[in-house]
Amino acid sequence: MPSVLIVDDDPSIRKLVATTLEDVAGFELVEAQDGDEALELAREEAPAIVLLDIDMPGIDGLEACRRLRAEPETAEATVVMLTAAAGEEAERAAEEAGADLFITKPFSPLELLRLVDDLGQAAGAD
Repeated sequence: MPSVLIVDDDPSIRKLVATTLEDVAGFELVEAQDGDEALELAREEAPAIVLLDIDMPGIDGLEACRRLRAEPETAEATVVMLTAAAGEEAERAAEEAGADLFITKPFSPLELLRLVDDLGQAAGAD
């Protein structure tokens, strides 16, 4: 079963995202609290989608994204930056790091649900 990796250092954001996505058919949800844990779990799970915060202690989301893109097991994952860092500069940095999409916090849970559902359908998840 394909997985969605939710990466945020704020437990309440991880819970909100997981609760929003818990009923999306065809996906297992996996959570990480920082970039280090995200990279470790991504190697194990090879997630289809990674929802990645930019501002985290240790390895930040931009560096985590670069490393995900550099590893064969995770290079094809759809990386969605889900972050409070708004503006063209943050979006450009995310794009340069290899992110596919960019969603600014606060985000609409319905928008996130639709996005993951659409990505799952595009990837062939049930």
